[in-house]
Amino acid sequence: MLRNYFKIAWRSLAANKTCSVINIGGLAVGMMVAILIGLWIYDEFSYNKYHENYRRIARIMQQQTLDGEINTGNNVPAPLLKILETNFEEDFDRVVITSWLQRHVLTYGGSSFTKPGNFMSAGAAEMLSLKILNGSTSGLKDPATILLSESVAKAFFKDSDPIDKMMKLNKDLIVRVVGVYEDIPYNSEFRELAFIVPFDLFVSSTPWVKDAVENGEWESSSFQILVQVSKNSNLKSVSEKIKNTILKRTTHGELKFKPQILLHPMSQWHLYSEWSNGSNIGGRIQFVWLFGIIGLFVLLLACINFMNLSTARSQKRAKEVGIRKAIGSVRLQLVVQFFSESFLVVFFAFFFSLVLAWLAMPIFNEIADKQMLIPWGDPNFLMSGIMFTILTGLIAGSYPAFYLSSFQPIKALKGKWSPLGLHATLPRKILVVLQFTVSISLIIGTVVVYRQILHAKDRPIGYNRKGLVTMLANTQEIHRHFDAMRDDLLKTGSVISVAESVAPPTEVFSANVGFNWKGKDPSLNSEFATVGISHDFGKTVGWQFVAGRDFARNFSTDSAGFVVNEAAVKFMGLGNRDVVDAIGETVTWDGRQFKIIGVIKDMIMESPYDPVKKSIFFIHPKGGRFITARLNPGANAGSAIKNIEAVFKKYSPDLPFNYQFVDDEYALKFASEERINKLAAVFAGLAILISCLGLFGMASFITEQRTKEIGVRKVLGASITSLWQLLLGDFVILIVVSCLLATPIAWYAMDQWLEKYAYHTQISWWIFAFASLGTLAITFITVSYQVIQTALLDPVKSLRSE
Repeated sequence: MLRNYFKIAWRSLAANKTCSVINIGGLAVGMMVAILIGLWIYDEFSYNKYHENYRRIARIMQQQTLDGEINTGNNVPAPLLKILETNFEEDFDRVVITSWLQRHVLTYGGSSFTKPGNFMSAGAAEMLSLKILNGSTSGLKDPATILLSESVAKAFFKDSDPIDKMMKLNKDLIVRVVGVYEDIPYNSEFRELAFIVPFDLFVSSTPWVKDAVENGEWESSSFQILVQVSKNSNLKSVSEKIKNTILKRTTHGELKFKPQILLHPMSQWHLYSEWSNGSNIGGRIQFVWLFGIIGLFVLLLACINFMNLSTARSQKRAKEVGIRKAIGSVRLQLVVQFFSESFLVVFFAFFFSLVLAWLAMPIFNEIADKQMLIPWGDPNFLMSGIMFTILTGLIAGSYPAFYLSSFQPIKALKGKWSPLGLHATLPRKILVVLQFTVSISLIIGTVVVYRQILHAKDRPIGYNRKGLVTMLANTQEIHRHFDAMRDDLLKTGSVISVAESVAPPTEVFSANVGFNWKGKDPSLNSEFATVGISHDFGKTVGWQFVAGRDFARNFSTDSAGFVVNEAAVKFMGLGNRDVVDAIGETVTWDGRQFKIIGVIKDMIMESPYDPVKKSIFFIHPKGGRFITARLNPGANAGSAIKNIEAVFKKYSPDLPFNYQFVDDEYALKFASEERINKLAAVFAGLAILISCLGLFGMASFITEQRTKEIGVRKVLGASITSLWQLLLGDFVILIVVSCLLATPIAWYAMDQWLEKYAYHTQISWWIFAFASLGTLAITFITVSYQVIQTALLDPVKSLRSE
């Protein structure tokens, strides 16, 4: 019996080729989108699962009350390590202190590479469950050792054994290779970790770190601490237990910040990473829900096509149902028959969707910043595919099956039943409206996201990033000879200005408290972004001065001077009438007095969507790790970079030359939103494609049903234009209703999305008009071809009896 059902289903598909192609094609595209989004969601939820104990690993977060708001960050003081290790020994299996992930120079023989790595204390490799391929982690007990990732080991040593080989770290430190670990997967927070060096080496080789660790500086929060909670402990209860650990050890002067710590589980790092006023407000989990809903809707659109076309063809199936019922078929058998047809269509669609997903995966990975593969051999994937096919078949086939099996045999056989009545067409019209409401909403959302990106890109950034190049200098040689190096660079004619800084122009690495000024409210706990620079930094980046002047070498007092941004002046209230009033004002920082010598326009160094931080720039005695140069506008960029590299190599021949254009670095700040926009645009396009396929199928069927009516109207004198208007009218009404429904839905959703950005665009009326008129235009094109083709038929042929 089942074999007979599928045989009939196959014959039905073969007899209605256009309808079958539309059904299978639409479902294949919809299922492809669902598969890609499903794999993306799985990858998102799989983040950090590479680390075996990820459910018991947590990051220590510190919360401080500043300016009446609770700020949350993962930067903590070094003395906290020993307190957690000794006072809470029963709660933690491991406690690891680590530096921030930074790029360092590794050298072996004649090869040098700049790789990202961390200084980490004992137990880090075991906590992260790194898979050791060669050597062991026990060697890390010796401070002068290093653990390499597999790819870095191959880059240096090819196929030879790297164990016990001596390497240089930043040219100044000699380390011995003690182990090689498997590269960490892309869907891990530690995916860029190319090497691990013992934290003890960081302490012994870096004076400020040694001072922070050995002198117990609680006010310097410059490190990260990771913990692995013991099996018998609960993350939530331990977090509450350690909450006031810092507060109990701070002096009276720091109690006003009310520092508290908490545990942020590794399982939440990726999807729940955003904090506001002391509370976790989610993060990427919002995108997971968003694209999950989009995937379901796109699949639903394809299912709606199947439902509409199946029920629209019901007149042709009415007599078949009548005959089957007359010879004894019960309704259940007919339901099974029609479900078998839907399952056959879905099976073919699923096969083609896998092919489409496989072809689209490289492009999808590039847009989504993933490294996913279709897991062909995974039993879970195969089982999910089977369940997915069954579920889609049930959704797509349920309405047609129960609708077609409900025909009364007598009316069907007498030809008195008509599918063109109100009750027959109303459900199909509702489904079409639903299709285009979703599609138009996606189009509006895509345009709003794109506008928000453009809005942020057009925001004044307070400096000129065109022609700016930053270079990483990790060795003291560069700093010791910086003045000579600057002079040599200027002599090349390729650059017109050079300066050092502790952070690149697109980042803020340091924020400090302890500032006082005239008229300050004693209750204020103020944090300022602090950027150490050398002379000529402002000239190099192109500061835009509102008042005062830049740092100058011929003013020795500038070593005790500040250049501040407008946000800082407004916050301090020093320029209530005019920012000029702030010039010459004294600001005390940790007991030392500084004079404000200049006020610049707000310089965007972090997110272009957020308010600019109140910032203070000062002359740093040691320059910094970053060199910024402005290229000569009249020089060729490629030649200029080669000249800069030649000078760079002169002063540090073994150091790899690494540079970044500031334009490129700034563009990365829009990567997340641009990724969302591209994905949304693709899904919106596919949604419209699927909806138009259904519309084309409906137009084909309806014009076929009304062929004789069109012939009669042509005989009576109707023009092709009037026939086009007649047949197109019903579809236009449905699209207009969809536009009216989509407008408030899309406006509310996008207004909520924009609210999370402090600096955001406005939702203009033309966006809705654009989406509506664009959809109407696509509808005209889709439907008009079929309508005009029918209207052009010779009425003699269309009125001829069979």
